Amino acid sequence: MLFPKKVKFRKWQTGRSNKSKVHNATRGGEVSFGSHGLKALATARIKSNQIEAARRVISRTLGKTGKIWIRVFPDRPYTAKAAEVGMGKGKGDPQGYVVEVLPGRIMFEIDGVSEEVAKEALRKASAKLPIKSKMVTR
Repeated sequence: MLFPKKVKFRKWQTGRSNKSKVHNATRGGEVSFGSHGLKALATARIKSNQIEAARRVISRTLGKTGKIWIRVFPDRPYTAKAAEVGMGKGKGDPQGYVVEVLPGRIMFEIDGVSEEVAKEALRKASAKLPIKSKMVTR
């Protein structure tokens, strides 16, 4: 799974949920490396194990001929309190890392396979992610 080698702060503040004001991604919106990409259509926080699950299903579908690029990196720590712990007594321990994805962001790119194989691989990968997405081509 992806996670940073070193972080400056162990815990981040949660931040605001801006469901009413949806901003589009200002960077990472074009297919740059491969021929096909998976584009996010909504805002979400994607965990590193979800990215890894999508990567595994893409690599299995592509076989040895295809190449994969992961265009997102989970660098934001998220915390959780233990089960059956009461309110108060501080924030929970860091559990893992997430990436905040905005609409229009290209998350995965693939190349070296036919259009049908690419479509199937990205369809399976989008089923592993907690976000609506669509396949785009260069």
